Amino acid sequence: MSESANKEDEQHPEAGQDMAVTVDIAVPAPARLGEGPVWDMEDARLWWVDIKGGLIHCFDPASGDNGAFDFGEPVGCIARRDKGGLIVAAASGFYLFDPETGNRTALVDPEADLPGNRFNDGGCDPAGRFWAGTMHDDGTPRQQRGQFWRYNDDGTATGFSAPLYTSNGLAYSGDGTVMYMSDSNKSVQTIWAHDYDLASGTPTNQRVLFDCAEIDGRPDGGTVDSDGCYWTALIGGWQIARITPDGKLDRTVSVPVANPTKPMFGGDGLDVLYVTSANESLEDDPAQPHAGCLLAISGLGVTGLPQARFAG
Repeated sequence: MSESANKEDEQHPEAGQDMAVTVDIAVPAPARLGEGPVWDMEDARLWWVDIKGGLIHCFDPASGDNGAFDFGEPVGCIARRDKGGLIVAAASGFYLFDPETGNRTALVDPEADLPGNRFNDGGCDPAGRFWAGTMHDDGTPRQQRGQFWRYNDDGTATGFSAPLYTSNGLAYSGDGTVMYMSDSNKSVQTIWAHDYDLASGTPTNQRVLFDCAEIDGRPDGGTVDSDGCYWTALIGGWQIARITPDGKLDRTVSVPVANPTKPMFGGDGLDVLYVTSANESLEDDPAQPHAGCLLAISGLGVTGLPQARFAG
């Protein structure tokens, strides 16, 4: 069962009417650095990770059960695989992983020459290619040593969008023609859009979608809804935001944690927005006892997009 965190009426800037938005605590056990939620339509489960804990979680909203699988090292992001199990972007590269047996198969580590780097945010494009971004893992990165990597069918990886401090915010439009990404660093805090060639898996024509210096919080993980709008978790901002395809701030939703990390639509109707969060260094903060918990937001009046499985 979920534990209610808060309920509020939210003003939708365009609709001009109040909407009842409910924020529940879906998983009350806090993660050190919850991230990477992805809703799998076939499983009817939300898969997510605790990066610093090296854990892969699987949440069943029907029962309220949340399983955890120890990967043995920091895990940035994951995706379900058509052939079973998961593809994982971890501290030491790309892997295939069977959560039930614990078996893992190393694929490629494209940054073996960059000690201290690890994978962060990522996911599959609509054609089932797996993408993941990297960062230098030293708290608030002070070096631009990150970029996004596309895992290829031949077992190699191709890099794009270098250099970044903290690669984040990977998401795609419903038709696969636009790729979104961001850099969370305080000196950047920008969300970009790219033209995306779904046939080849190639992004071009990078342009600014939204500069988060205009609002509270920095852009972390993101997802796209069925209206084509981009949702971003605003780390440090106690909120998430919806950005229109033409780069306008459409609405914000308050959450009971300072550091939300990534939103993802799930549920049978893709109408629940799940949000991971971070607990690291906030364990004893009385102002946010739910830091690190998995949140579930209902009543937004919008739905998400089905997420592709890894096709490899």
